[in-house]
Amino acid sequence: MARLAWAAALLAAVPTALAAANVTGVYGIIERRMPRHVGQFTIKSVEGDGDAFTVSDTTSPRGGITIECTTTSACARGLYTYVTEVGGVDIFWTGSRLNELQILPQVGKPITGSAIVPYRYHFNTVTFGYTTAFWSFEKWELLLDWLALKGVNIPLAWVGYEAILVDAFREVGLSDAEIFDFLAGPAFLPWNRFGNIQGSWGGTLPAQWVEDQLALQKQIIPRMAELGMTPILPAFTGFVPRALASHYPNASIILGDAWSGFTAPYSNDSFLEPFDPLFTQLQKSFISKQQQAYGNVTHFYTLDQYNEINPANGSTSYLSSISSNTFDSLRAADPDAVWVMQAWLFFASSAFWTNERIEAFLSGAPGSDSMLILDLFAEGQPQWNRTDSFFGKQWVWCELHNLGGAMGMEGNLPLITQAPLEALYTEDNTMVGVGATMEGQEFESEIVYAILLDQAWSSTPLNVTDYVIKRAARRYQVKSLTPGLQKAWEILGSTIYDNQDPATGATIKAILEFSPLISGLVNSSGKQSLGLPTTVPYDTNTTIVPALQLLWQAHEANLALDGVPEFTFDLVMLSRQLLANRFIDLYTHLVSVYDDAASSSDAVNGAGQPLLDLLADLDALLYTNENYLLSTWIADATQWAHGNASYALLLEFSARNQITLWGPTGEISDYAGKQWAGLVGEYYAARWKLFVSTLVSTKASGRAYNQTEVSAASLQLGQAFDLKTWGTEPGETWGTKGNTFDIVNTIIKRWA
Repeated sequence: MARLAWAAALLAAVPTALAAANVTGVYGIIERRMPRHVGQFTIKSVEGDGDAFTVSDTTSPRGGITIECTTTSACARGLYTYVTEVGGVDIFWTGSRLNELQILPQVGKPITGSAIVPYRYHFNTVTFGYTTAFWSFEKWELLLDWLALKGVNIPLAWVGYEAILVDAFREVGLSDAEIFDFLAGPAFLPWNRFGNIQGSWGGTLPAQWVEDQLALQKQIIPRMAELGMTPILPAFTGFVPRALASHYPNASIILGDAWSGFTAPYSNDSFLEPFDPLFTQLQKSFISKQQQAYGNVTHFYTLDQYNEINPANGSTSYLSSISSNTFDSLRAADPDAVWVMQAWLFFASSAFWTNERIEAFLSGAPGSDSMLILDLFAEGQPQWNRTDSFFGKQWVWCELHNLGGAMGMEGNLPLITQAPLEALYTEDNTMVGVGATMEGQEFESEIVYAILLDQAWSSTPLNVTDYVIKRAARRYQVKSLTPGLQKAWEILGSTIYDNQDPATGATIKAILEFSPLISGLVNSSGKQSLGLPTTVPYDTNTTIVPALQLLWQAHEANLALDGVPEFTFDLVMLSRQLLANRFIDLYTHLVSVYDDAASSSDAVNGAGQPLLDLLADLDALLYTNENYLLSTWIADATQWAHGNASYALLLEFSARNQITLWGPTGEISDYAGKQWAGLVGEYYAARWKLFVSTLVSTKASGRAYNQTEVSAASLQLGQAFDLKTWGTEPGETWGTKGNTFDIVNTIIKRWA
């Protein structure tokens, strides 16, 4: 318990916004999500250490619920504790169900709670590409309420960055043409911010985009502050347009590494080294302009200079100089600045980042509280334990889990509830928080991040079985699950969400999303190459199939469930996963038939047709649910065009390219692929039809299979797909179509 006292003591040093309760924001959640109960809650700010709350029945004649809390975040968490534990309702990424609470049940014995760590963090820099790239404030509003209720108090806040950067670059003499030539396309800005890529292969980023995102950030930041969150804002990283060198020929500007297969002109970003005086000048300009735009809302600044690119020099003196001058620039701009940094580089480039080099780099910022290190992949490849708690720097235990927005159901809930506590209670540890750092925020994985953020409010491991069952009851808006539904979630909780194989510990990538290969797709862990695991670490027939059948039986027994959006989503989710897994079996069978010297081209064709039938069934299924539509992603993108047709085409190209080729010539092809209606039926199906027809023709002709030709043809399909405009092909709609229950019934009969 000494660790808890030490963690609570840290609050004395955190920004004021984290340490004071402003109840206005919590009343705002009630007004948005539970309007019928406005006036029935009393939220009181009280003095106390750390983030703590007490929920009790109001003693006045009018009754109601009283929440007393030491911080705004604790107020929101107290409200969440009441609505979930007493009210039996919840809020999800798919939507809020808090309004389903008809009357406010009494609490009885007061409920107390407190956070075991001062910081609860959310987001990865690339989430702002893979998930929120095109969001309107309406979508942000739901997520911010979810974050507040979960107790998050230091979210990352990248939106609007380019507007501040452009102004800072203008101030040192760069023209708009020179600046905008450097900026990436709308769906790829996170990797421009990381210094991985520069420029846009889909057309220059419009100034209108920059202005609109600044306006959006001016809605997001006040809402974060209102909800008790201190935003982690960007800082100037040092990545600059090429033209800066011509304006400042004596400046210390070097070229960075090529990144992930990209070549000039789209990679090898210019880097202004921090010991150059121009770096500090730009840092002060950037942070000053940011403060003017949003107010003095934070002292936390995210700054990553070596994300999957290595420093120009490996000497410890050079590394220490980089970090010390970077930190000095931050403090020159904000005397209370805290440098927030992802620790992904120490894992991704582990051959370079020896402990000696890590210590030298981190030592450039003095003391323990000058930096906040996000141990980004702590559930799979923790760095805190090999670096002696990052050599004394404060750090956050983070869960990455999702790569590129992969949609496969997977999780290790026992590890998530135990490993953070084991780290927290390790002697001489400097852990100060927990955080969700997924690359893509996909609905299938919500439970994995929800339980981590809930664990931040319990000093003992949460009971996973109990957690899964109670959460499912809230999803389906019932007081208790029927035996069948309970059994379904017991199966899922004890198998799919209890994956303890470190080789497959991440969201599973469906092989149907990959460009077809004759070998190498199945049973890949993906871990060694930072790729995507395709191994399914459970038996589909004893997990997905019975769980789906039990949900279907519940639907037949109680049609009222059909009106519950989360129940319908779960039916589609399990059916989707069933088809994704069955595709592996069909693909394996097809290849084995093709490899059989005695088989005929007709046999190969017969083995290939079920793959195409399955993709058709999958596309039809996905079309029935609003959360699985390519058209939603495209509509979110093109909404920012304000009716400008050419701008809309640029936005749609950027949106399509990210989830397909991820680059002009497929540099990171399929990494961000999704199982979305339209994408499956038009793009993936076309590639697999090409693959099957190629196998049939080569078997008939006797010539050898040529993977290079198939890959080249697949690339051409991708390039053509990326240039399309949604709504121009037969069958394309902007919303759902088909009946979920009819199609799920067919899928169960055909594929289960």
